[in-house]
Amino acid sequence: MNDATVAEHSGMVPIECNISIQNFLYTEALLLGERKFEDWLMLLAEDLSYFMPVRQNVSSRDLDKEATSKGQLALFDETKTSLAMRVKRLATGRAWAEEPPSRTCHIVSNVLVSQLPTENEFQVTSCFLIYRTRLERDLEIFAGKRLDKIRRTERTSHGWEIFSRNINLDQLYPVRAFETV
Repeated sequence: MNDATVAEHSGMVPIECNISIQNFLYTEALLLGERKFEDWLMLLAEDLSYFMPVRQNVSSRDLDKEATSKGQLALFDETKTSLAMRVKRLATGRAWAEEPPSRTCHIVSNVLVSQLPTENEFQVTSCFLIYRTRLERDLEIFAGKRLDKIRRTERTSHGWEIFSRNINLDQLYPVRAFETV
């Protein structure tokens, strides 16, 4: 059995594919950190589902109720069209919550890739940390996990597009740090 056959039968993804997907996610993180939002939008599929549920602390026996589902209250329940409208608004200079713009660093780690039943579609789980500063002294740190579904495409120069993203914050409110005087 050759390496490709072993990977196919064990559910593993060939190493070249895994590395390519990781590099795609790292590129996305850099684009966001550099405020290249139009370029970031190009990484998203037209049929995108971008969802961040509201999470609450529950007992061990109720973990299935920890996060809201599609159709319920969510922090984000977006499409590519609605995200494009957000990006367009940022470009006007009239998005006062982002004037002056935030500085961010997006860290992606613990990337695990598995093949979906449809050829050239993959499920990608990862952890993230977002460090955001604004107005000299405002600092927020967001941590969580993502479940992405991506597919190969010739539409982008990166060869991939995200068609589903489910984001789970580990805390509802960001960690805030303030300078002590």
